Amino acid sequence: MTPAERPDLPHQGLRGWGFRLLVLASVLSFSGYVLLLPVVPLWAARGGAGELGAGATTAVFMGTTVLTQLAMPWLLDHGGYRWTFAVGALLLGAPAPLLAAATDLGPLLAVSALRGVGFGMVTVVGSALAARLVPPEQIGRAAGYYGMAVGLPHVLLLSGGVWAALNLGFEAVFWAAGAAPVAGALAAAGIWLLAGSGAAGAAGPPAGPAAAPAGRGGRTYARLAAPLLLMLVCALSSSAVVTFLAIPLEEAAAVVFAALLAYGLLSVAGRWAAGALSDRRRRIVVLVPATVAAAVGMGLAAAALWPVEPGWTGPGALGAAAAVAGAALFGAGFGAVQNDTLVVMFRRAGPRGYGTASAVWNIGYDGGAGLGAVVVGLAVQAAGYGPAFALTATAVALCLPVAAVLVRRPH
Repeated sequence: MTPAERPDLPHQGLRGWGFRLLVLASVLSFSGYVLLLPVVPLWAARGGAGELGAGATTAVFMGTTVLTQLAMPWLLDHGGYRWTFAVGALLLGAPAPLLAAATDLGPLLAVSALRGVGFGMVTVVGSALAARLVPPEQIGRAAGYYGMAVGLPHVLLLSGGVWAALNLGFEAVFWAAGAAPVAGALAAAGIWLLAGSGAAGAAGPPAGPAAAPAGRGGRTYARLAAPLLLMLVCALSSSAVVTFLAIPLEEAAAVVFAALLAYGLLSVAGRWAAGALSDRRRRIVVLVPATVAAAVGMGLAAAALWPVEPGWTGPGALGAAAAVAGAALFGAGFGAVQNDTLVVMFRRAGPRGYGTASAVWNIGYDGGAGLGAVVVGLAVQAAGYGPAFALTATAVALCLPVAAVLVRRPH
């Protein structure tokens, strides 16, 4: 038995150094990602790329992210746990300062594509390691803490990046967004030094014949289909809040700030609470009420935006309250759905399929968010903001039977 396989070593579990370094590496890497998420399109627009070019930087970034995520199960099955986080964080951060010299659209797209490859690696291996570095009875909390690590940068830095770029200069933001993931790569390199490769056998039951089904077979993907559907629909709906809520409320900046802040904070809180409860009760607890909360929250936001029409000057007090409450309620529900669907996927895939489960979940999240920006945008153009938000609320509500099945048969 190697040191990495000894369960009595202090680096195992939530309080072990392996998991702590994973949290640190995730916070640093996602900080670099979040800082540039709104800044790169703004930089492209200032360079004359126009709105289409600005949007293309994000589209290319997310495109290479998803393509990389598709390849991650194979990489993780072939020794990737030891190096993919560190390499991915380097690819995410090291090219960022080059953006200062990339004023034309072509170089901007090239840098965005390279950074997207790194982000795709970090997202999949990070959530997989969150499960592999802890015993099975801690997976819910591990997913919750990992969710906090990737969620807090969104809360603190999403608007801060734009402020810093406009007040301190774009170059300073590019260097900061490059340095943070590079530091994250150093932290990630220490994970396997302290906790081996993060293999399932080091933190849980042996991956022998009696273990849960392995890897990437058709039956494994079939088991992941139901939680993927729920995650995909909720991620698609989140684009309504993140991408479109601010547009009709641009004359009510305080309402937008409060709504997005509440959405971000409660998303993180929802992920943590769902993970803690699932470990304490040893089963999925809040998935159904979380899905209800997400649907109701989106419905409240739809009601707040329903009167948007030419000449509309913004929501009244009741409409503003509905917008903030809707964003908050949707955020809490969506955060819990994120955690519980990830835990269900881990349970259904088994220790040897953690990489596959992580890849499928991340593709559902990122692909759903990207698809949602298109679908909700088309719905807004066709019917207006209120009906578009109501459409997403209906889609989430229709997934309630899926949530109920997952609660009854999580494994």
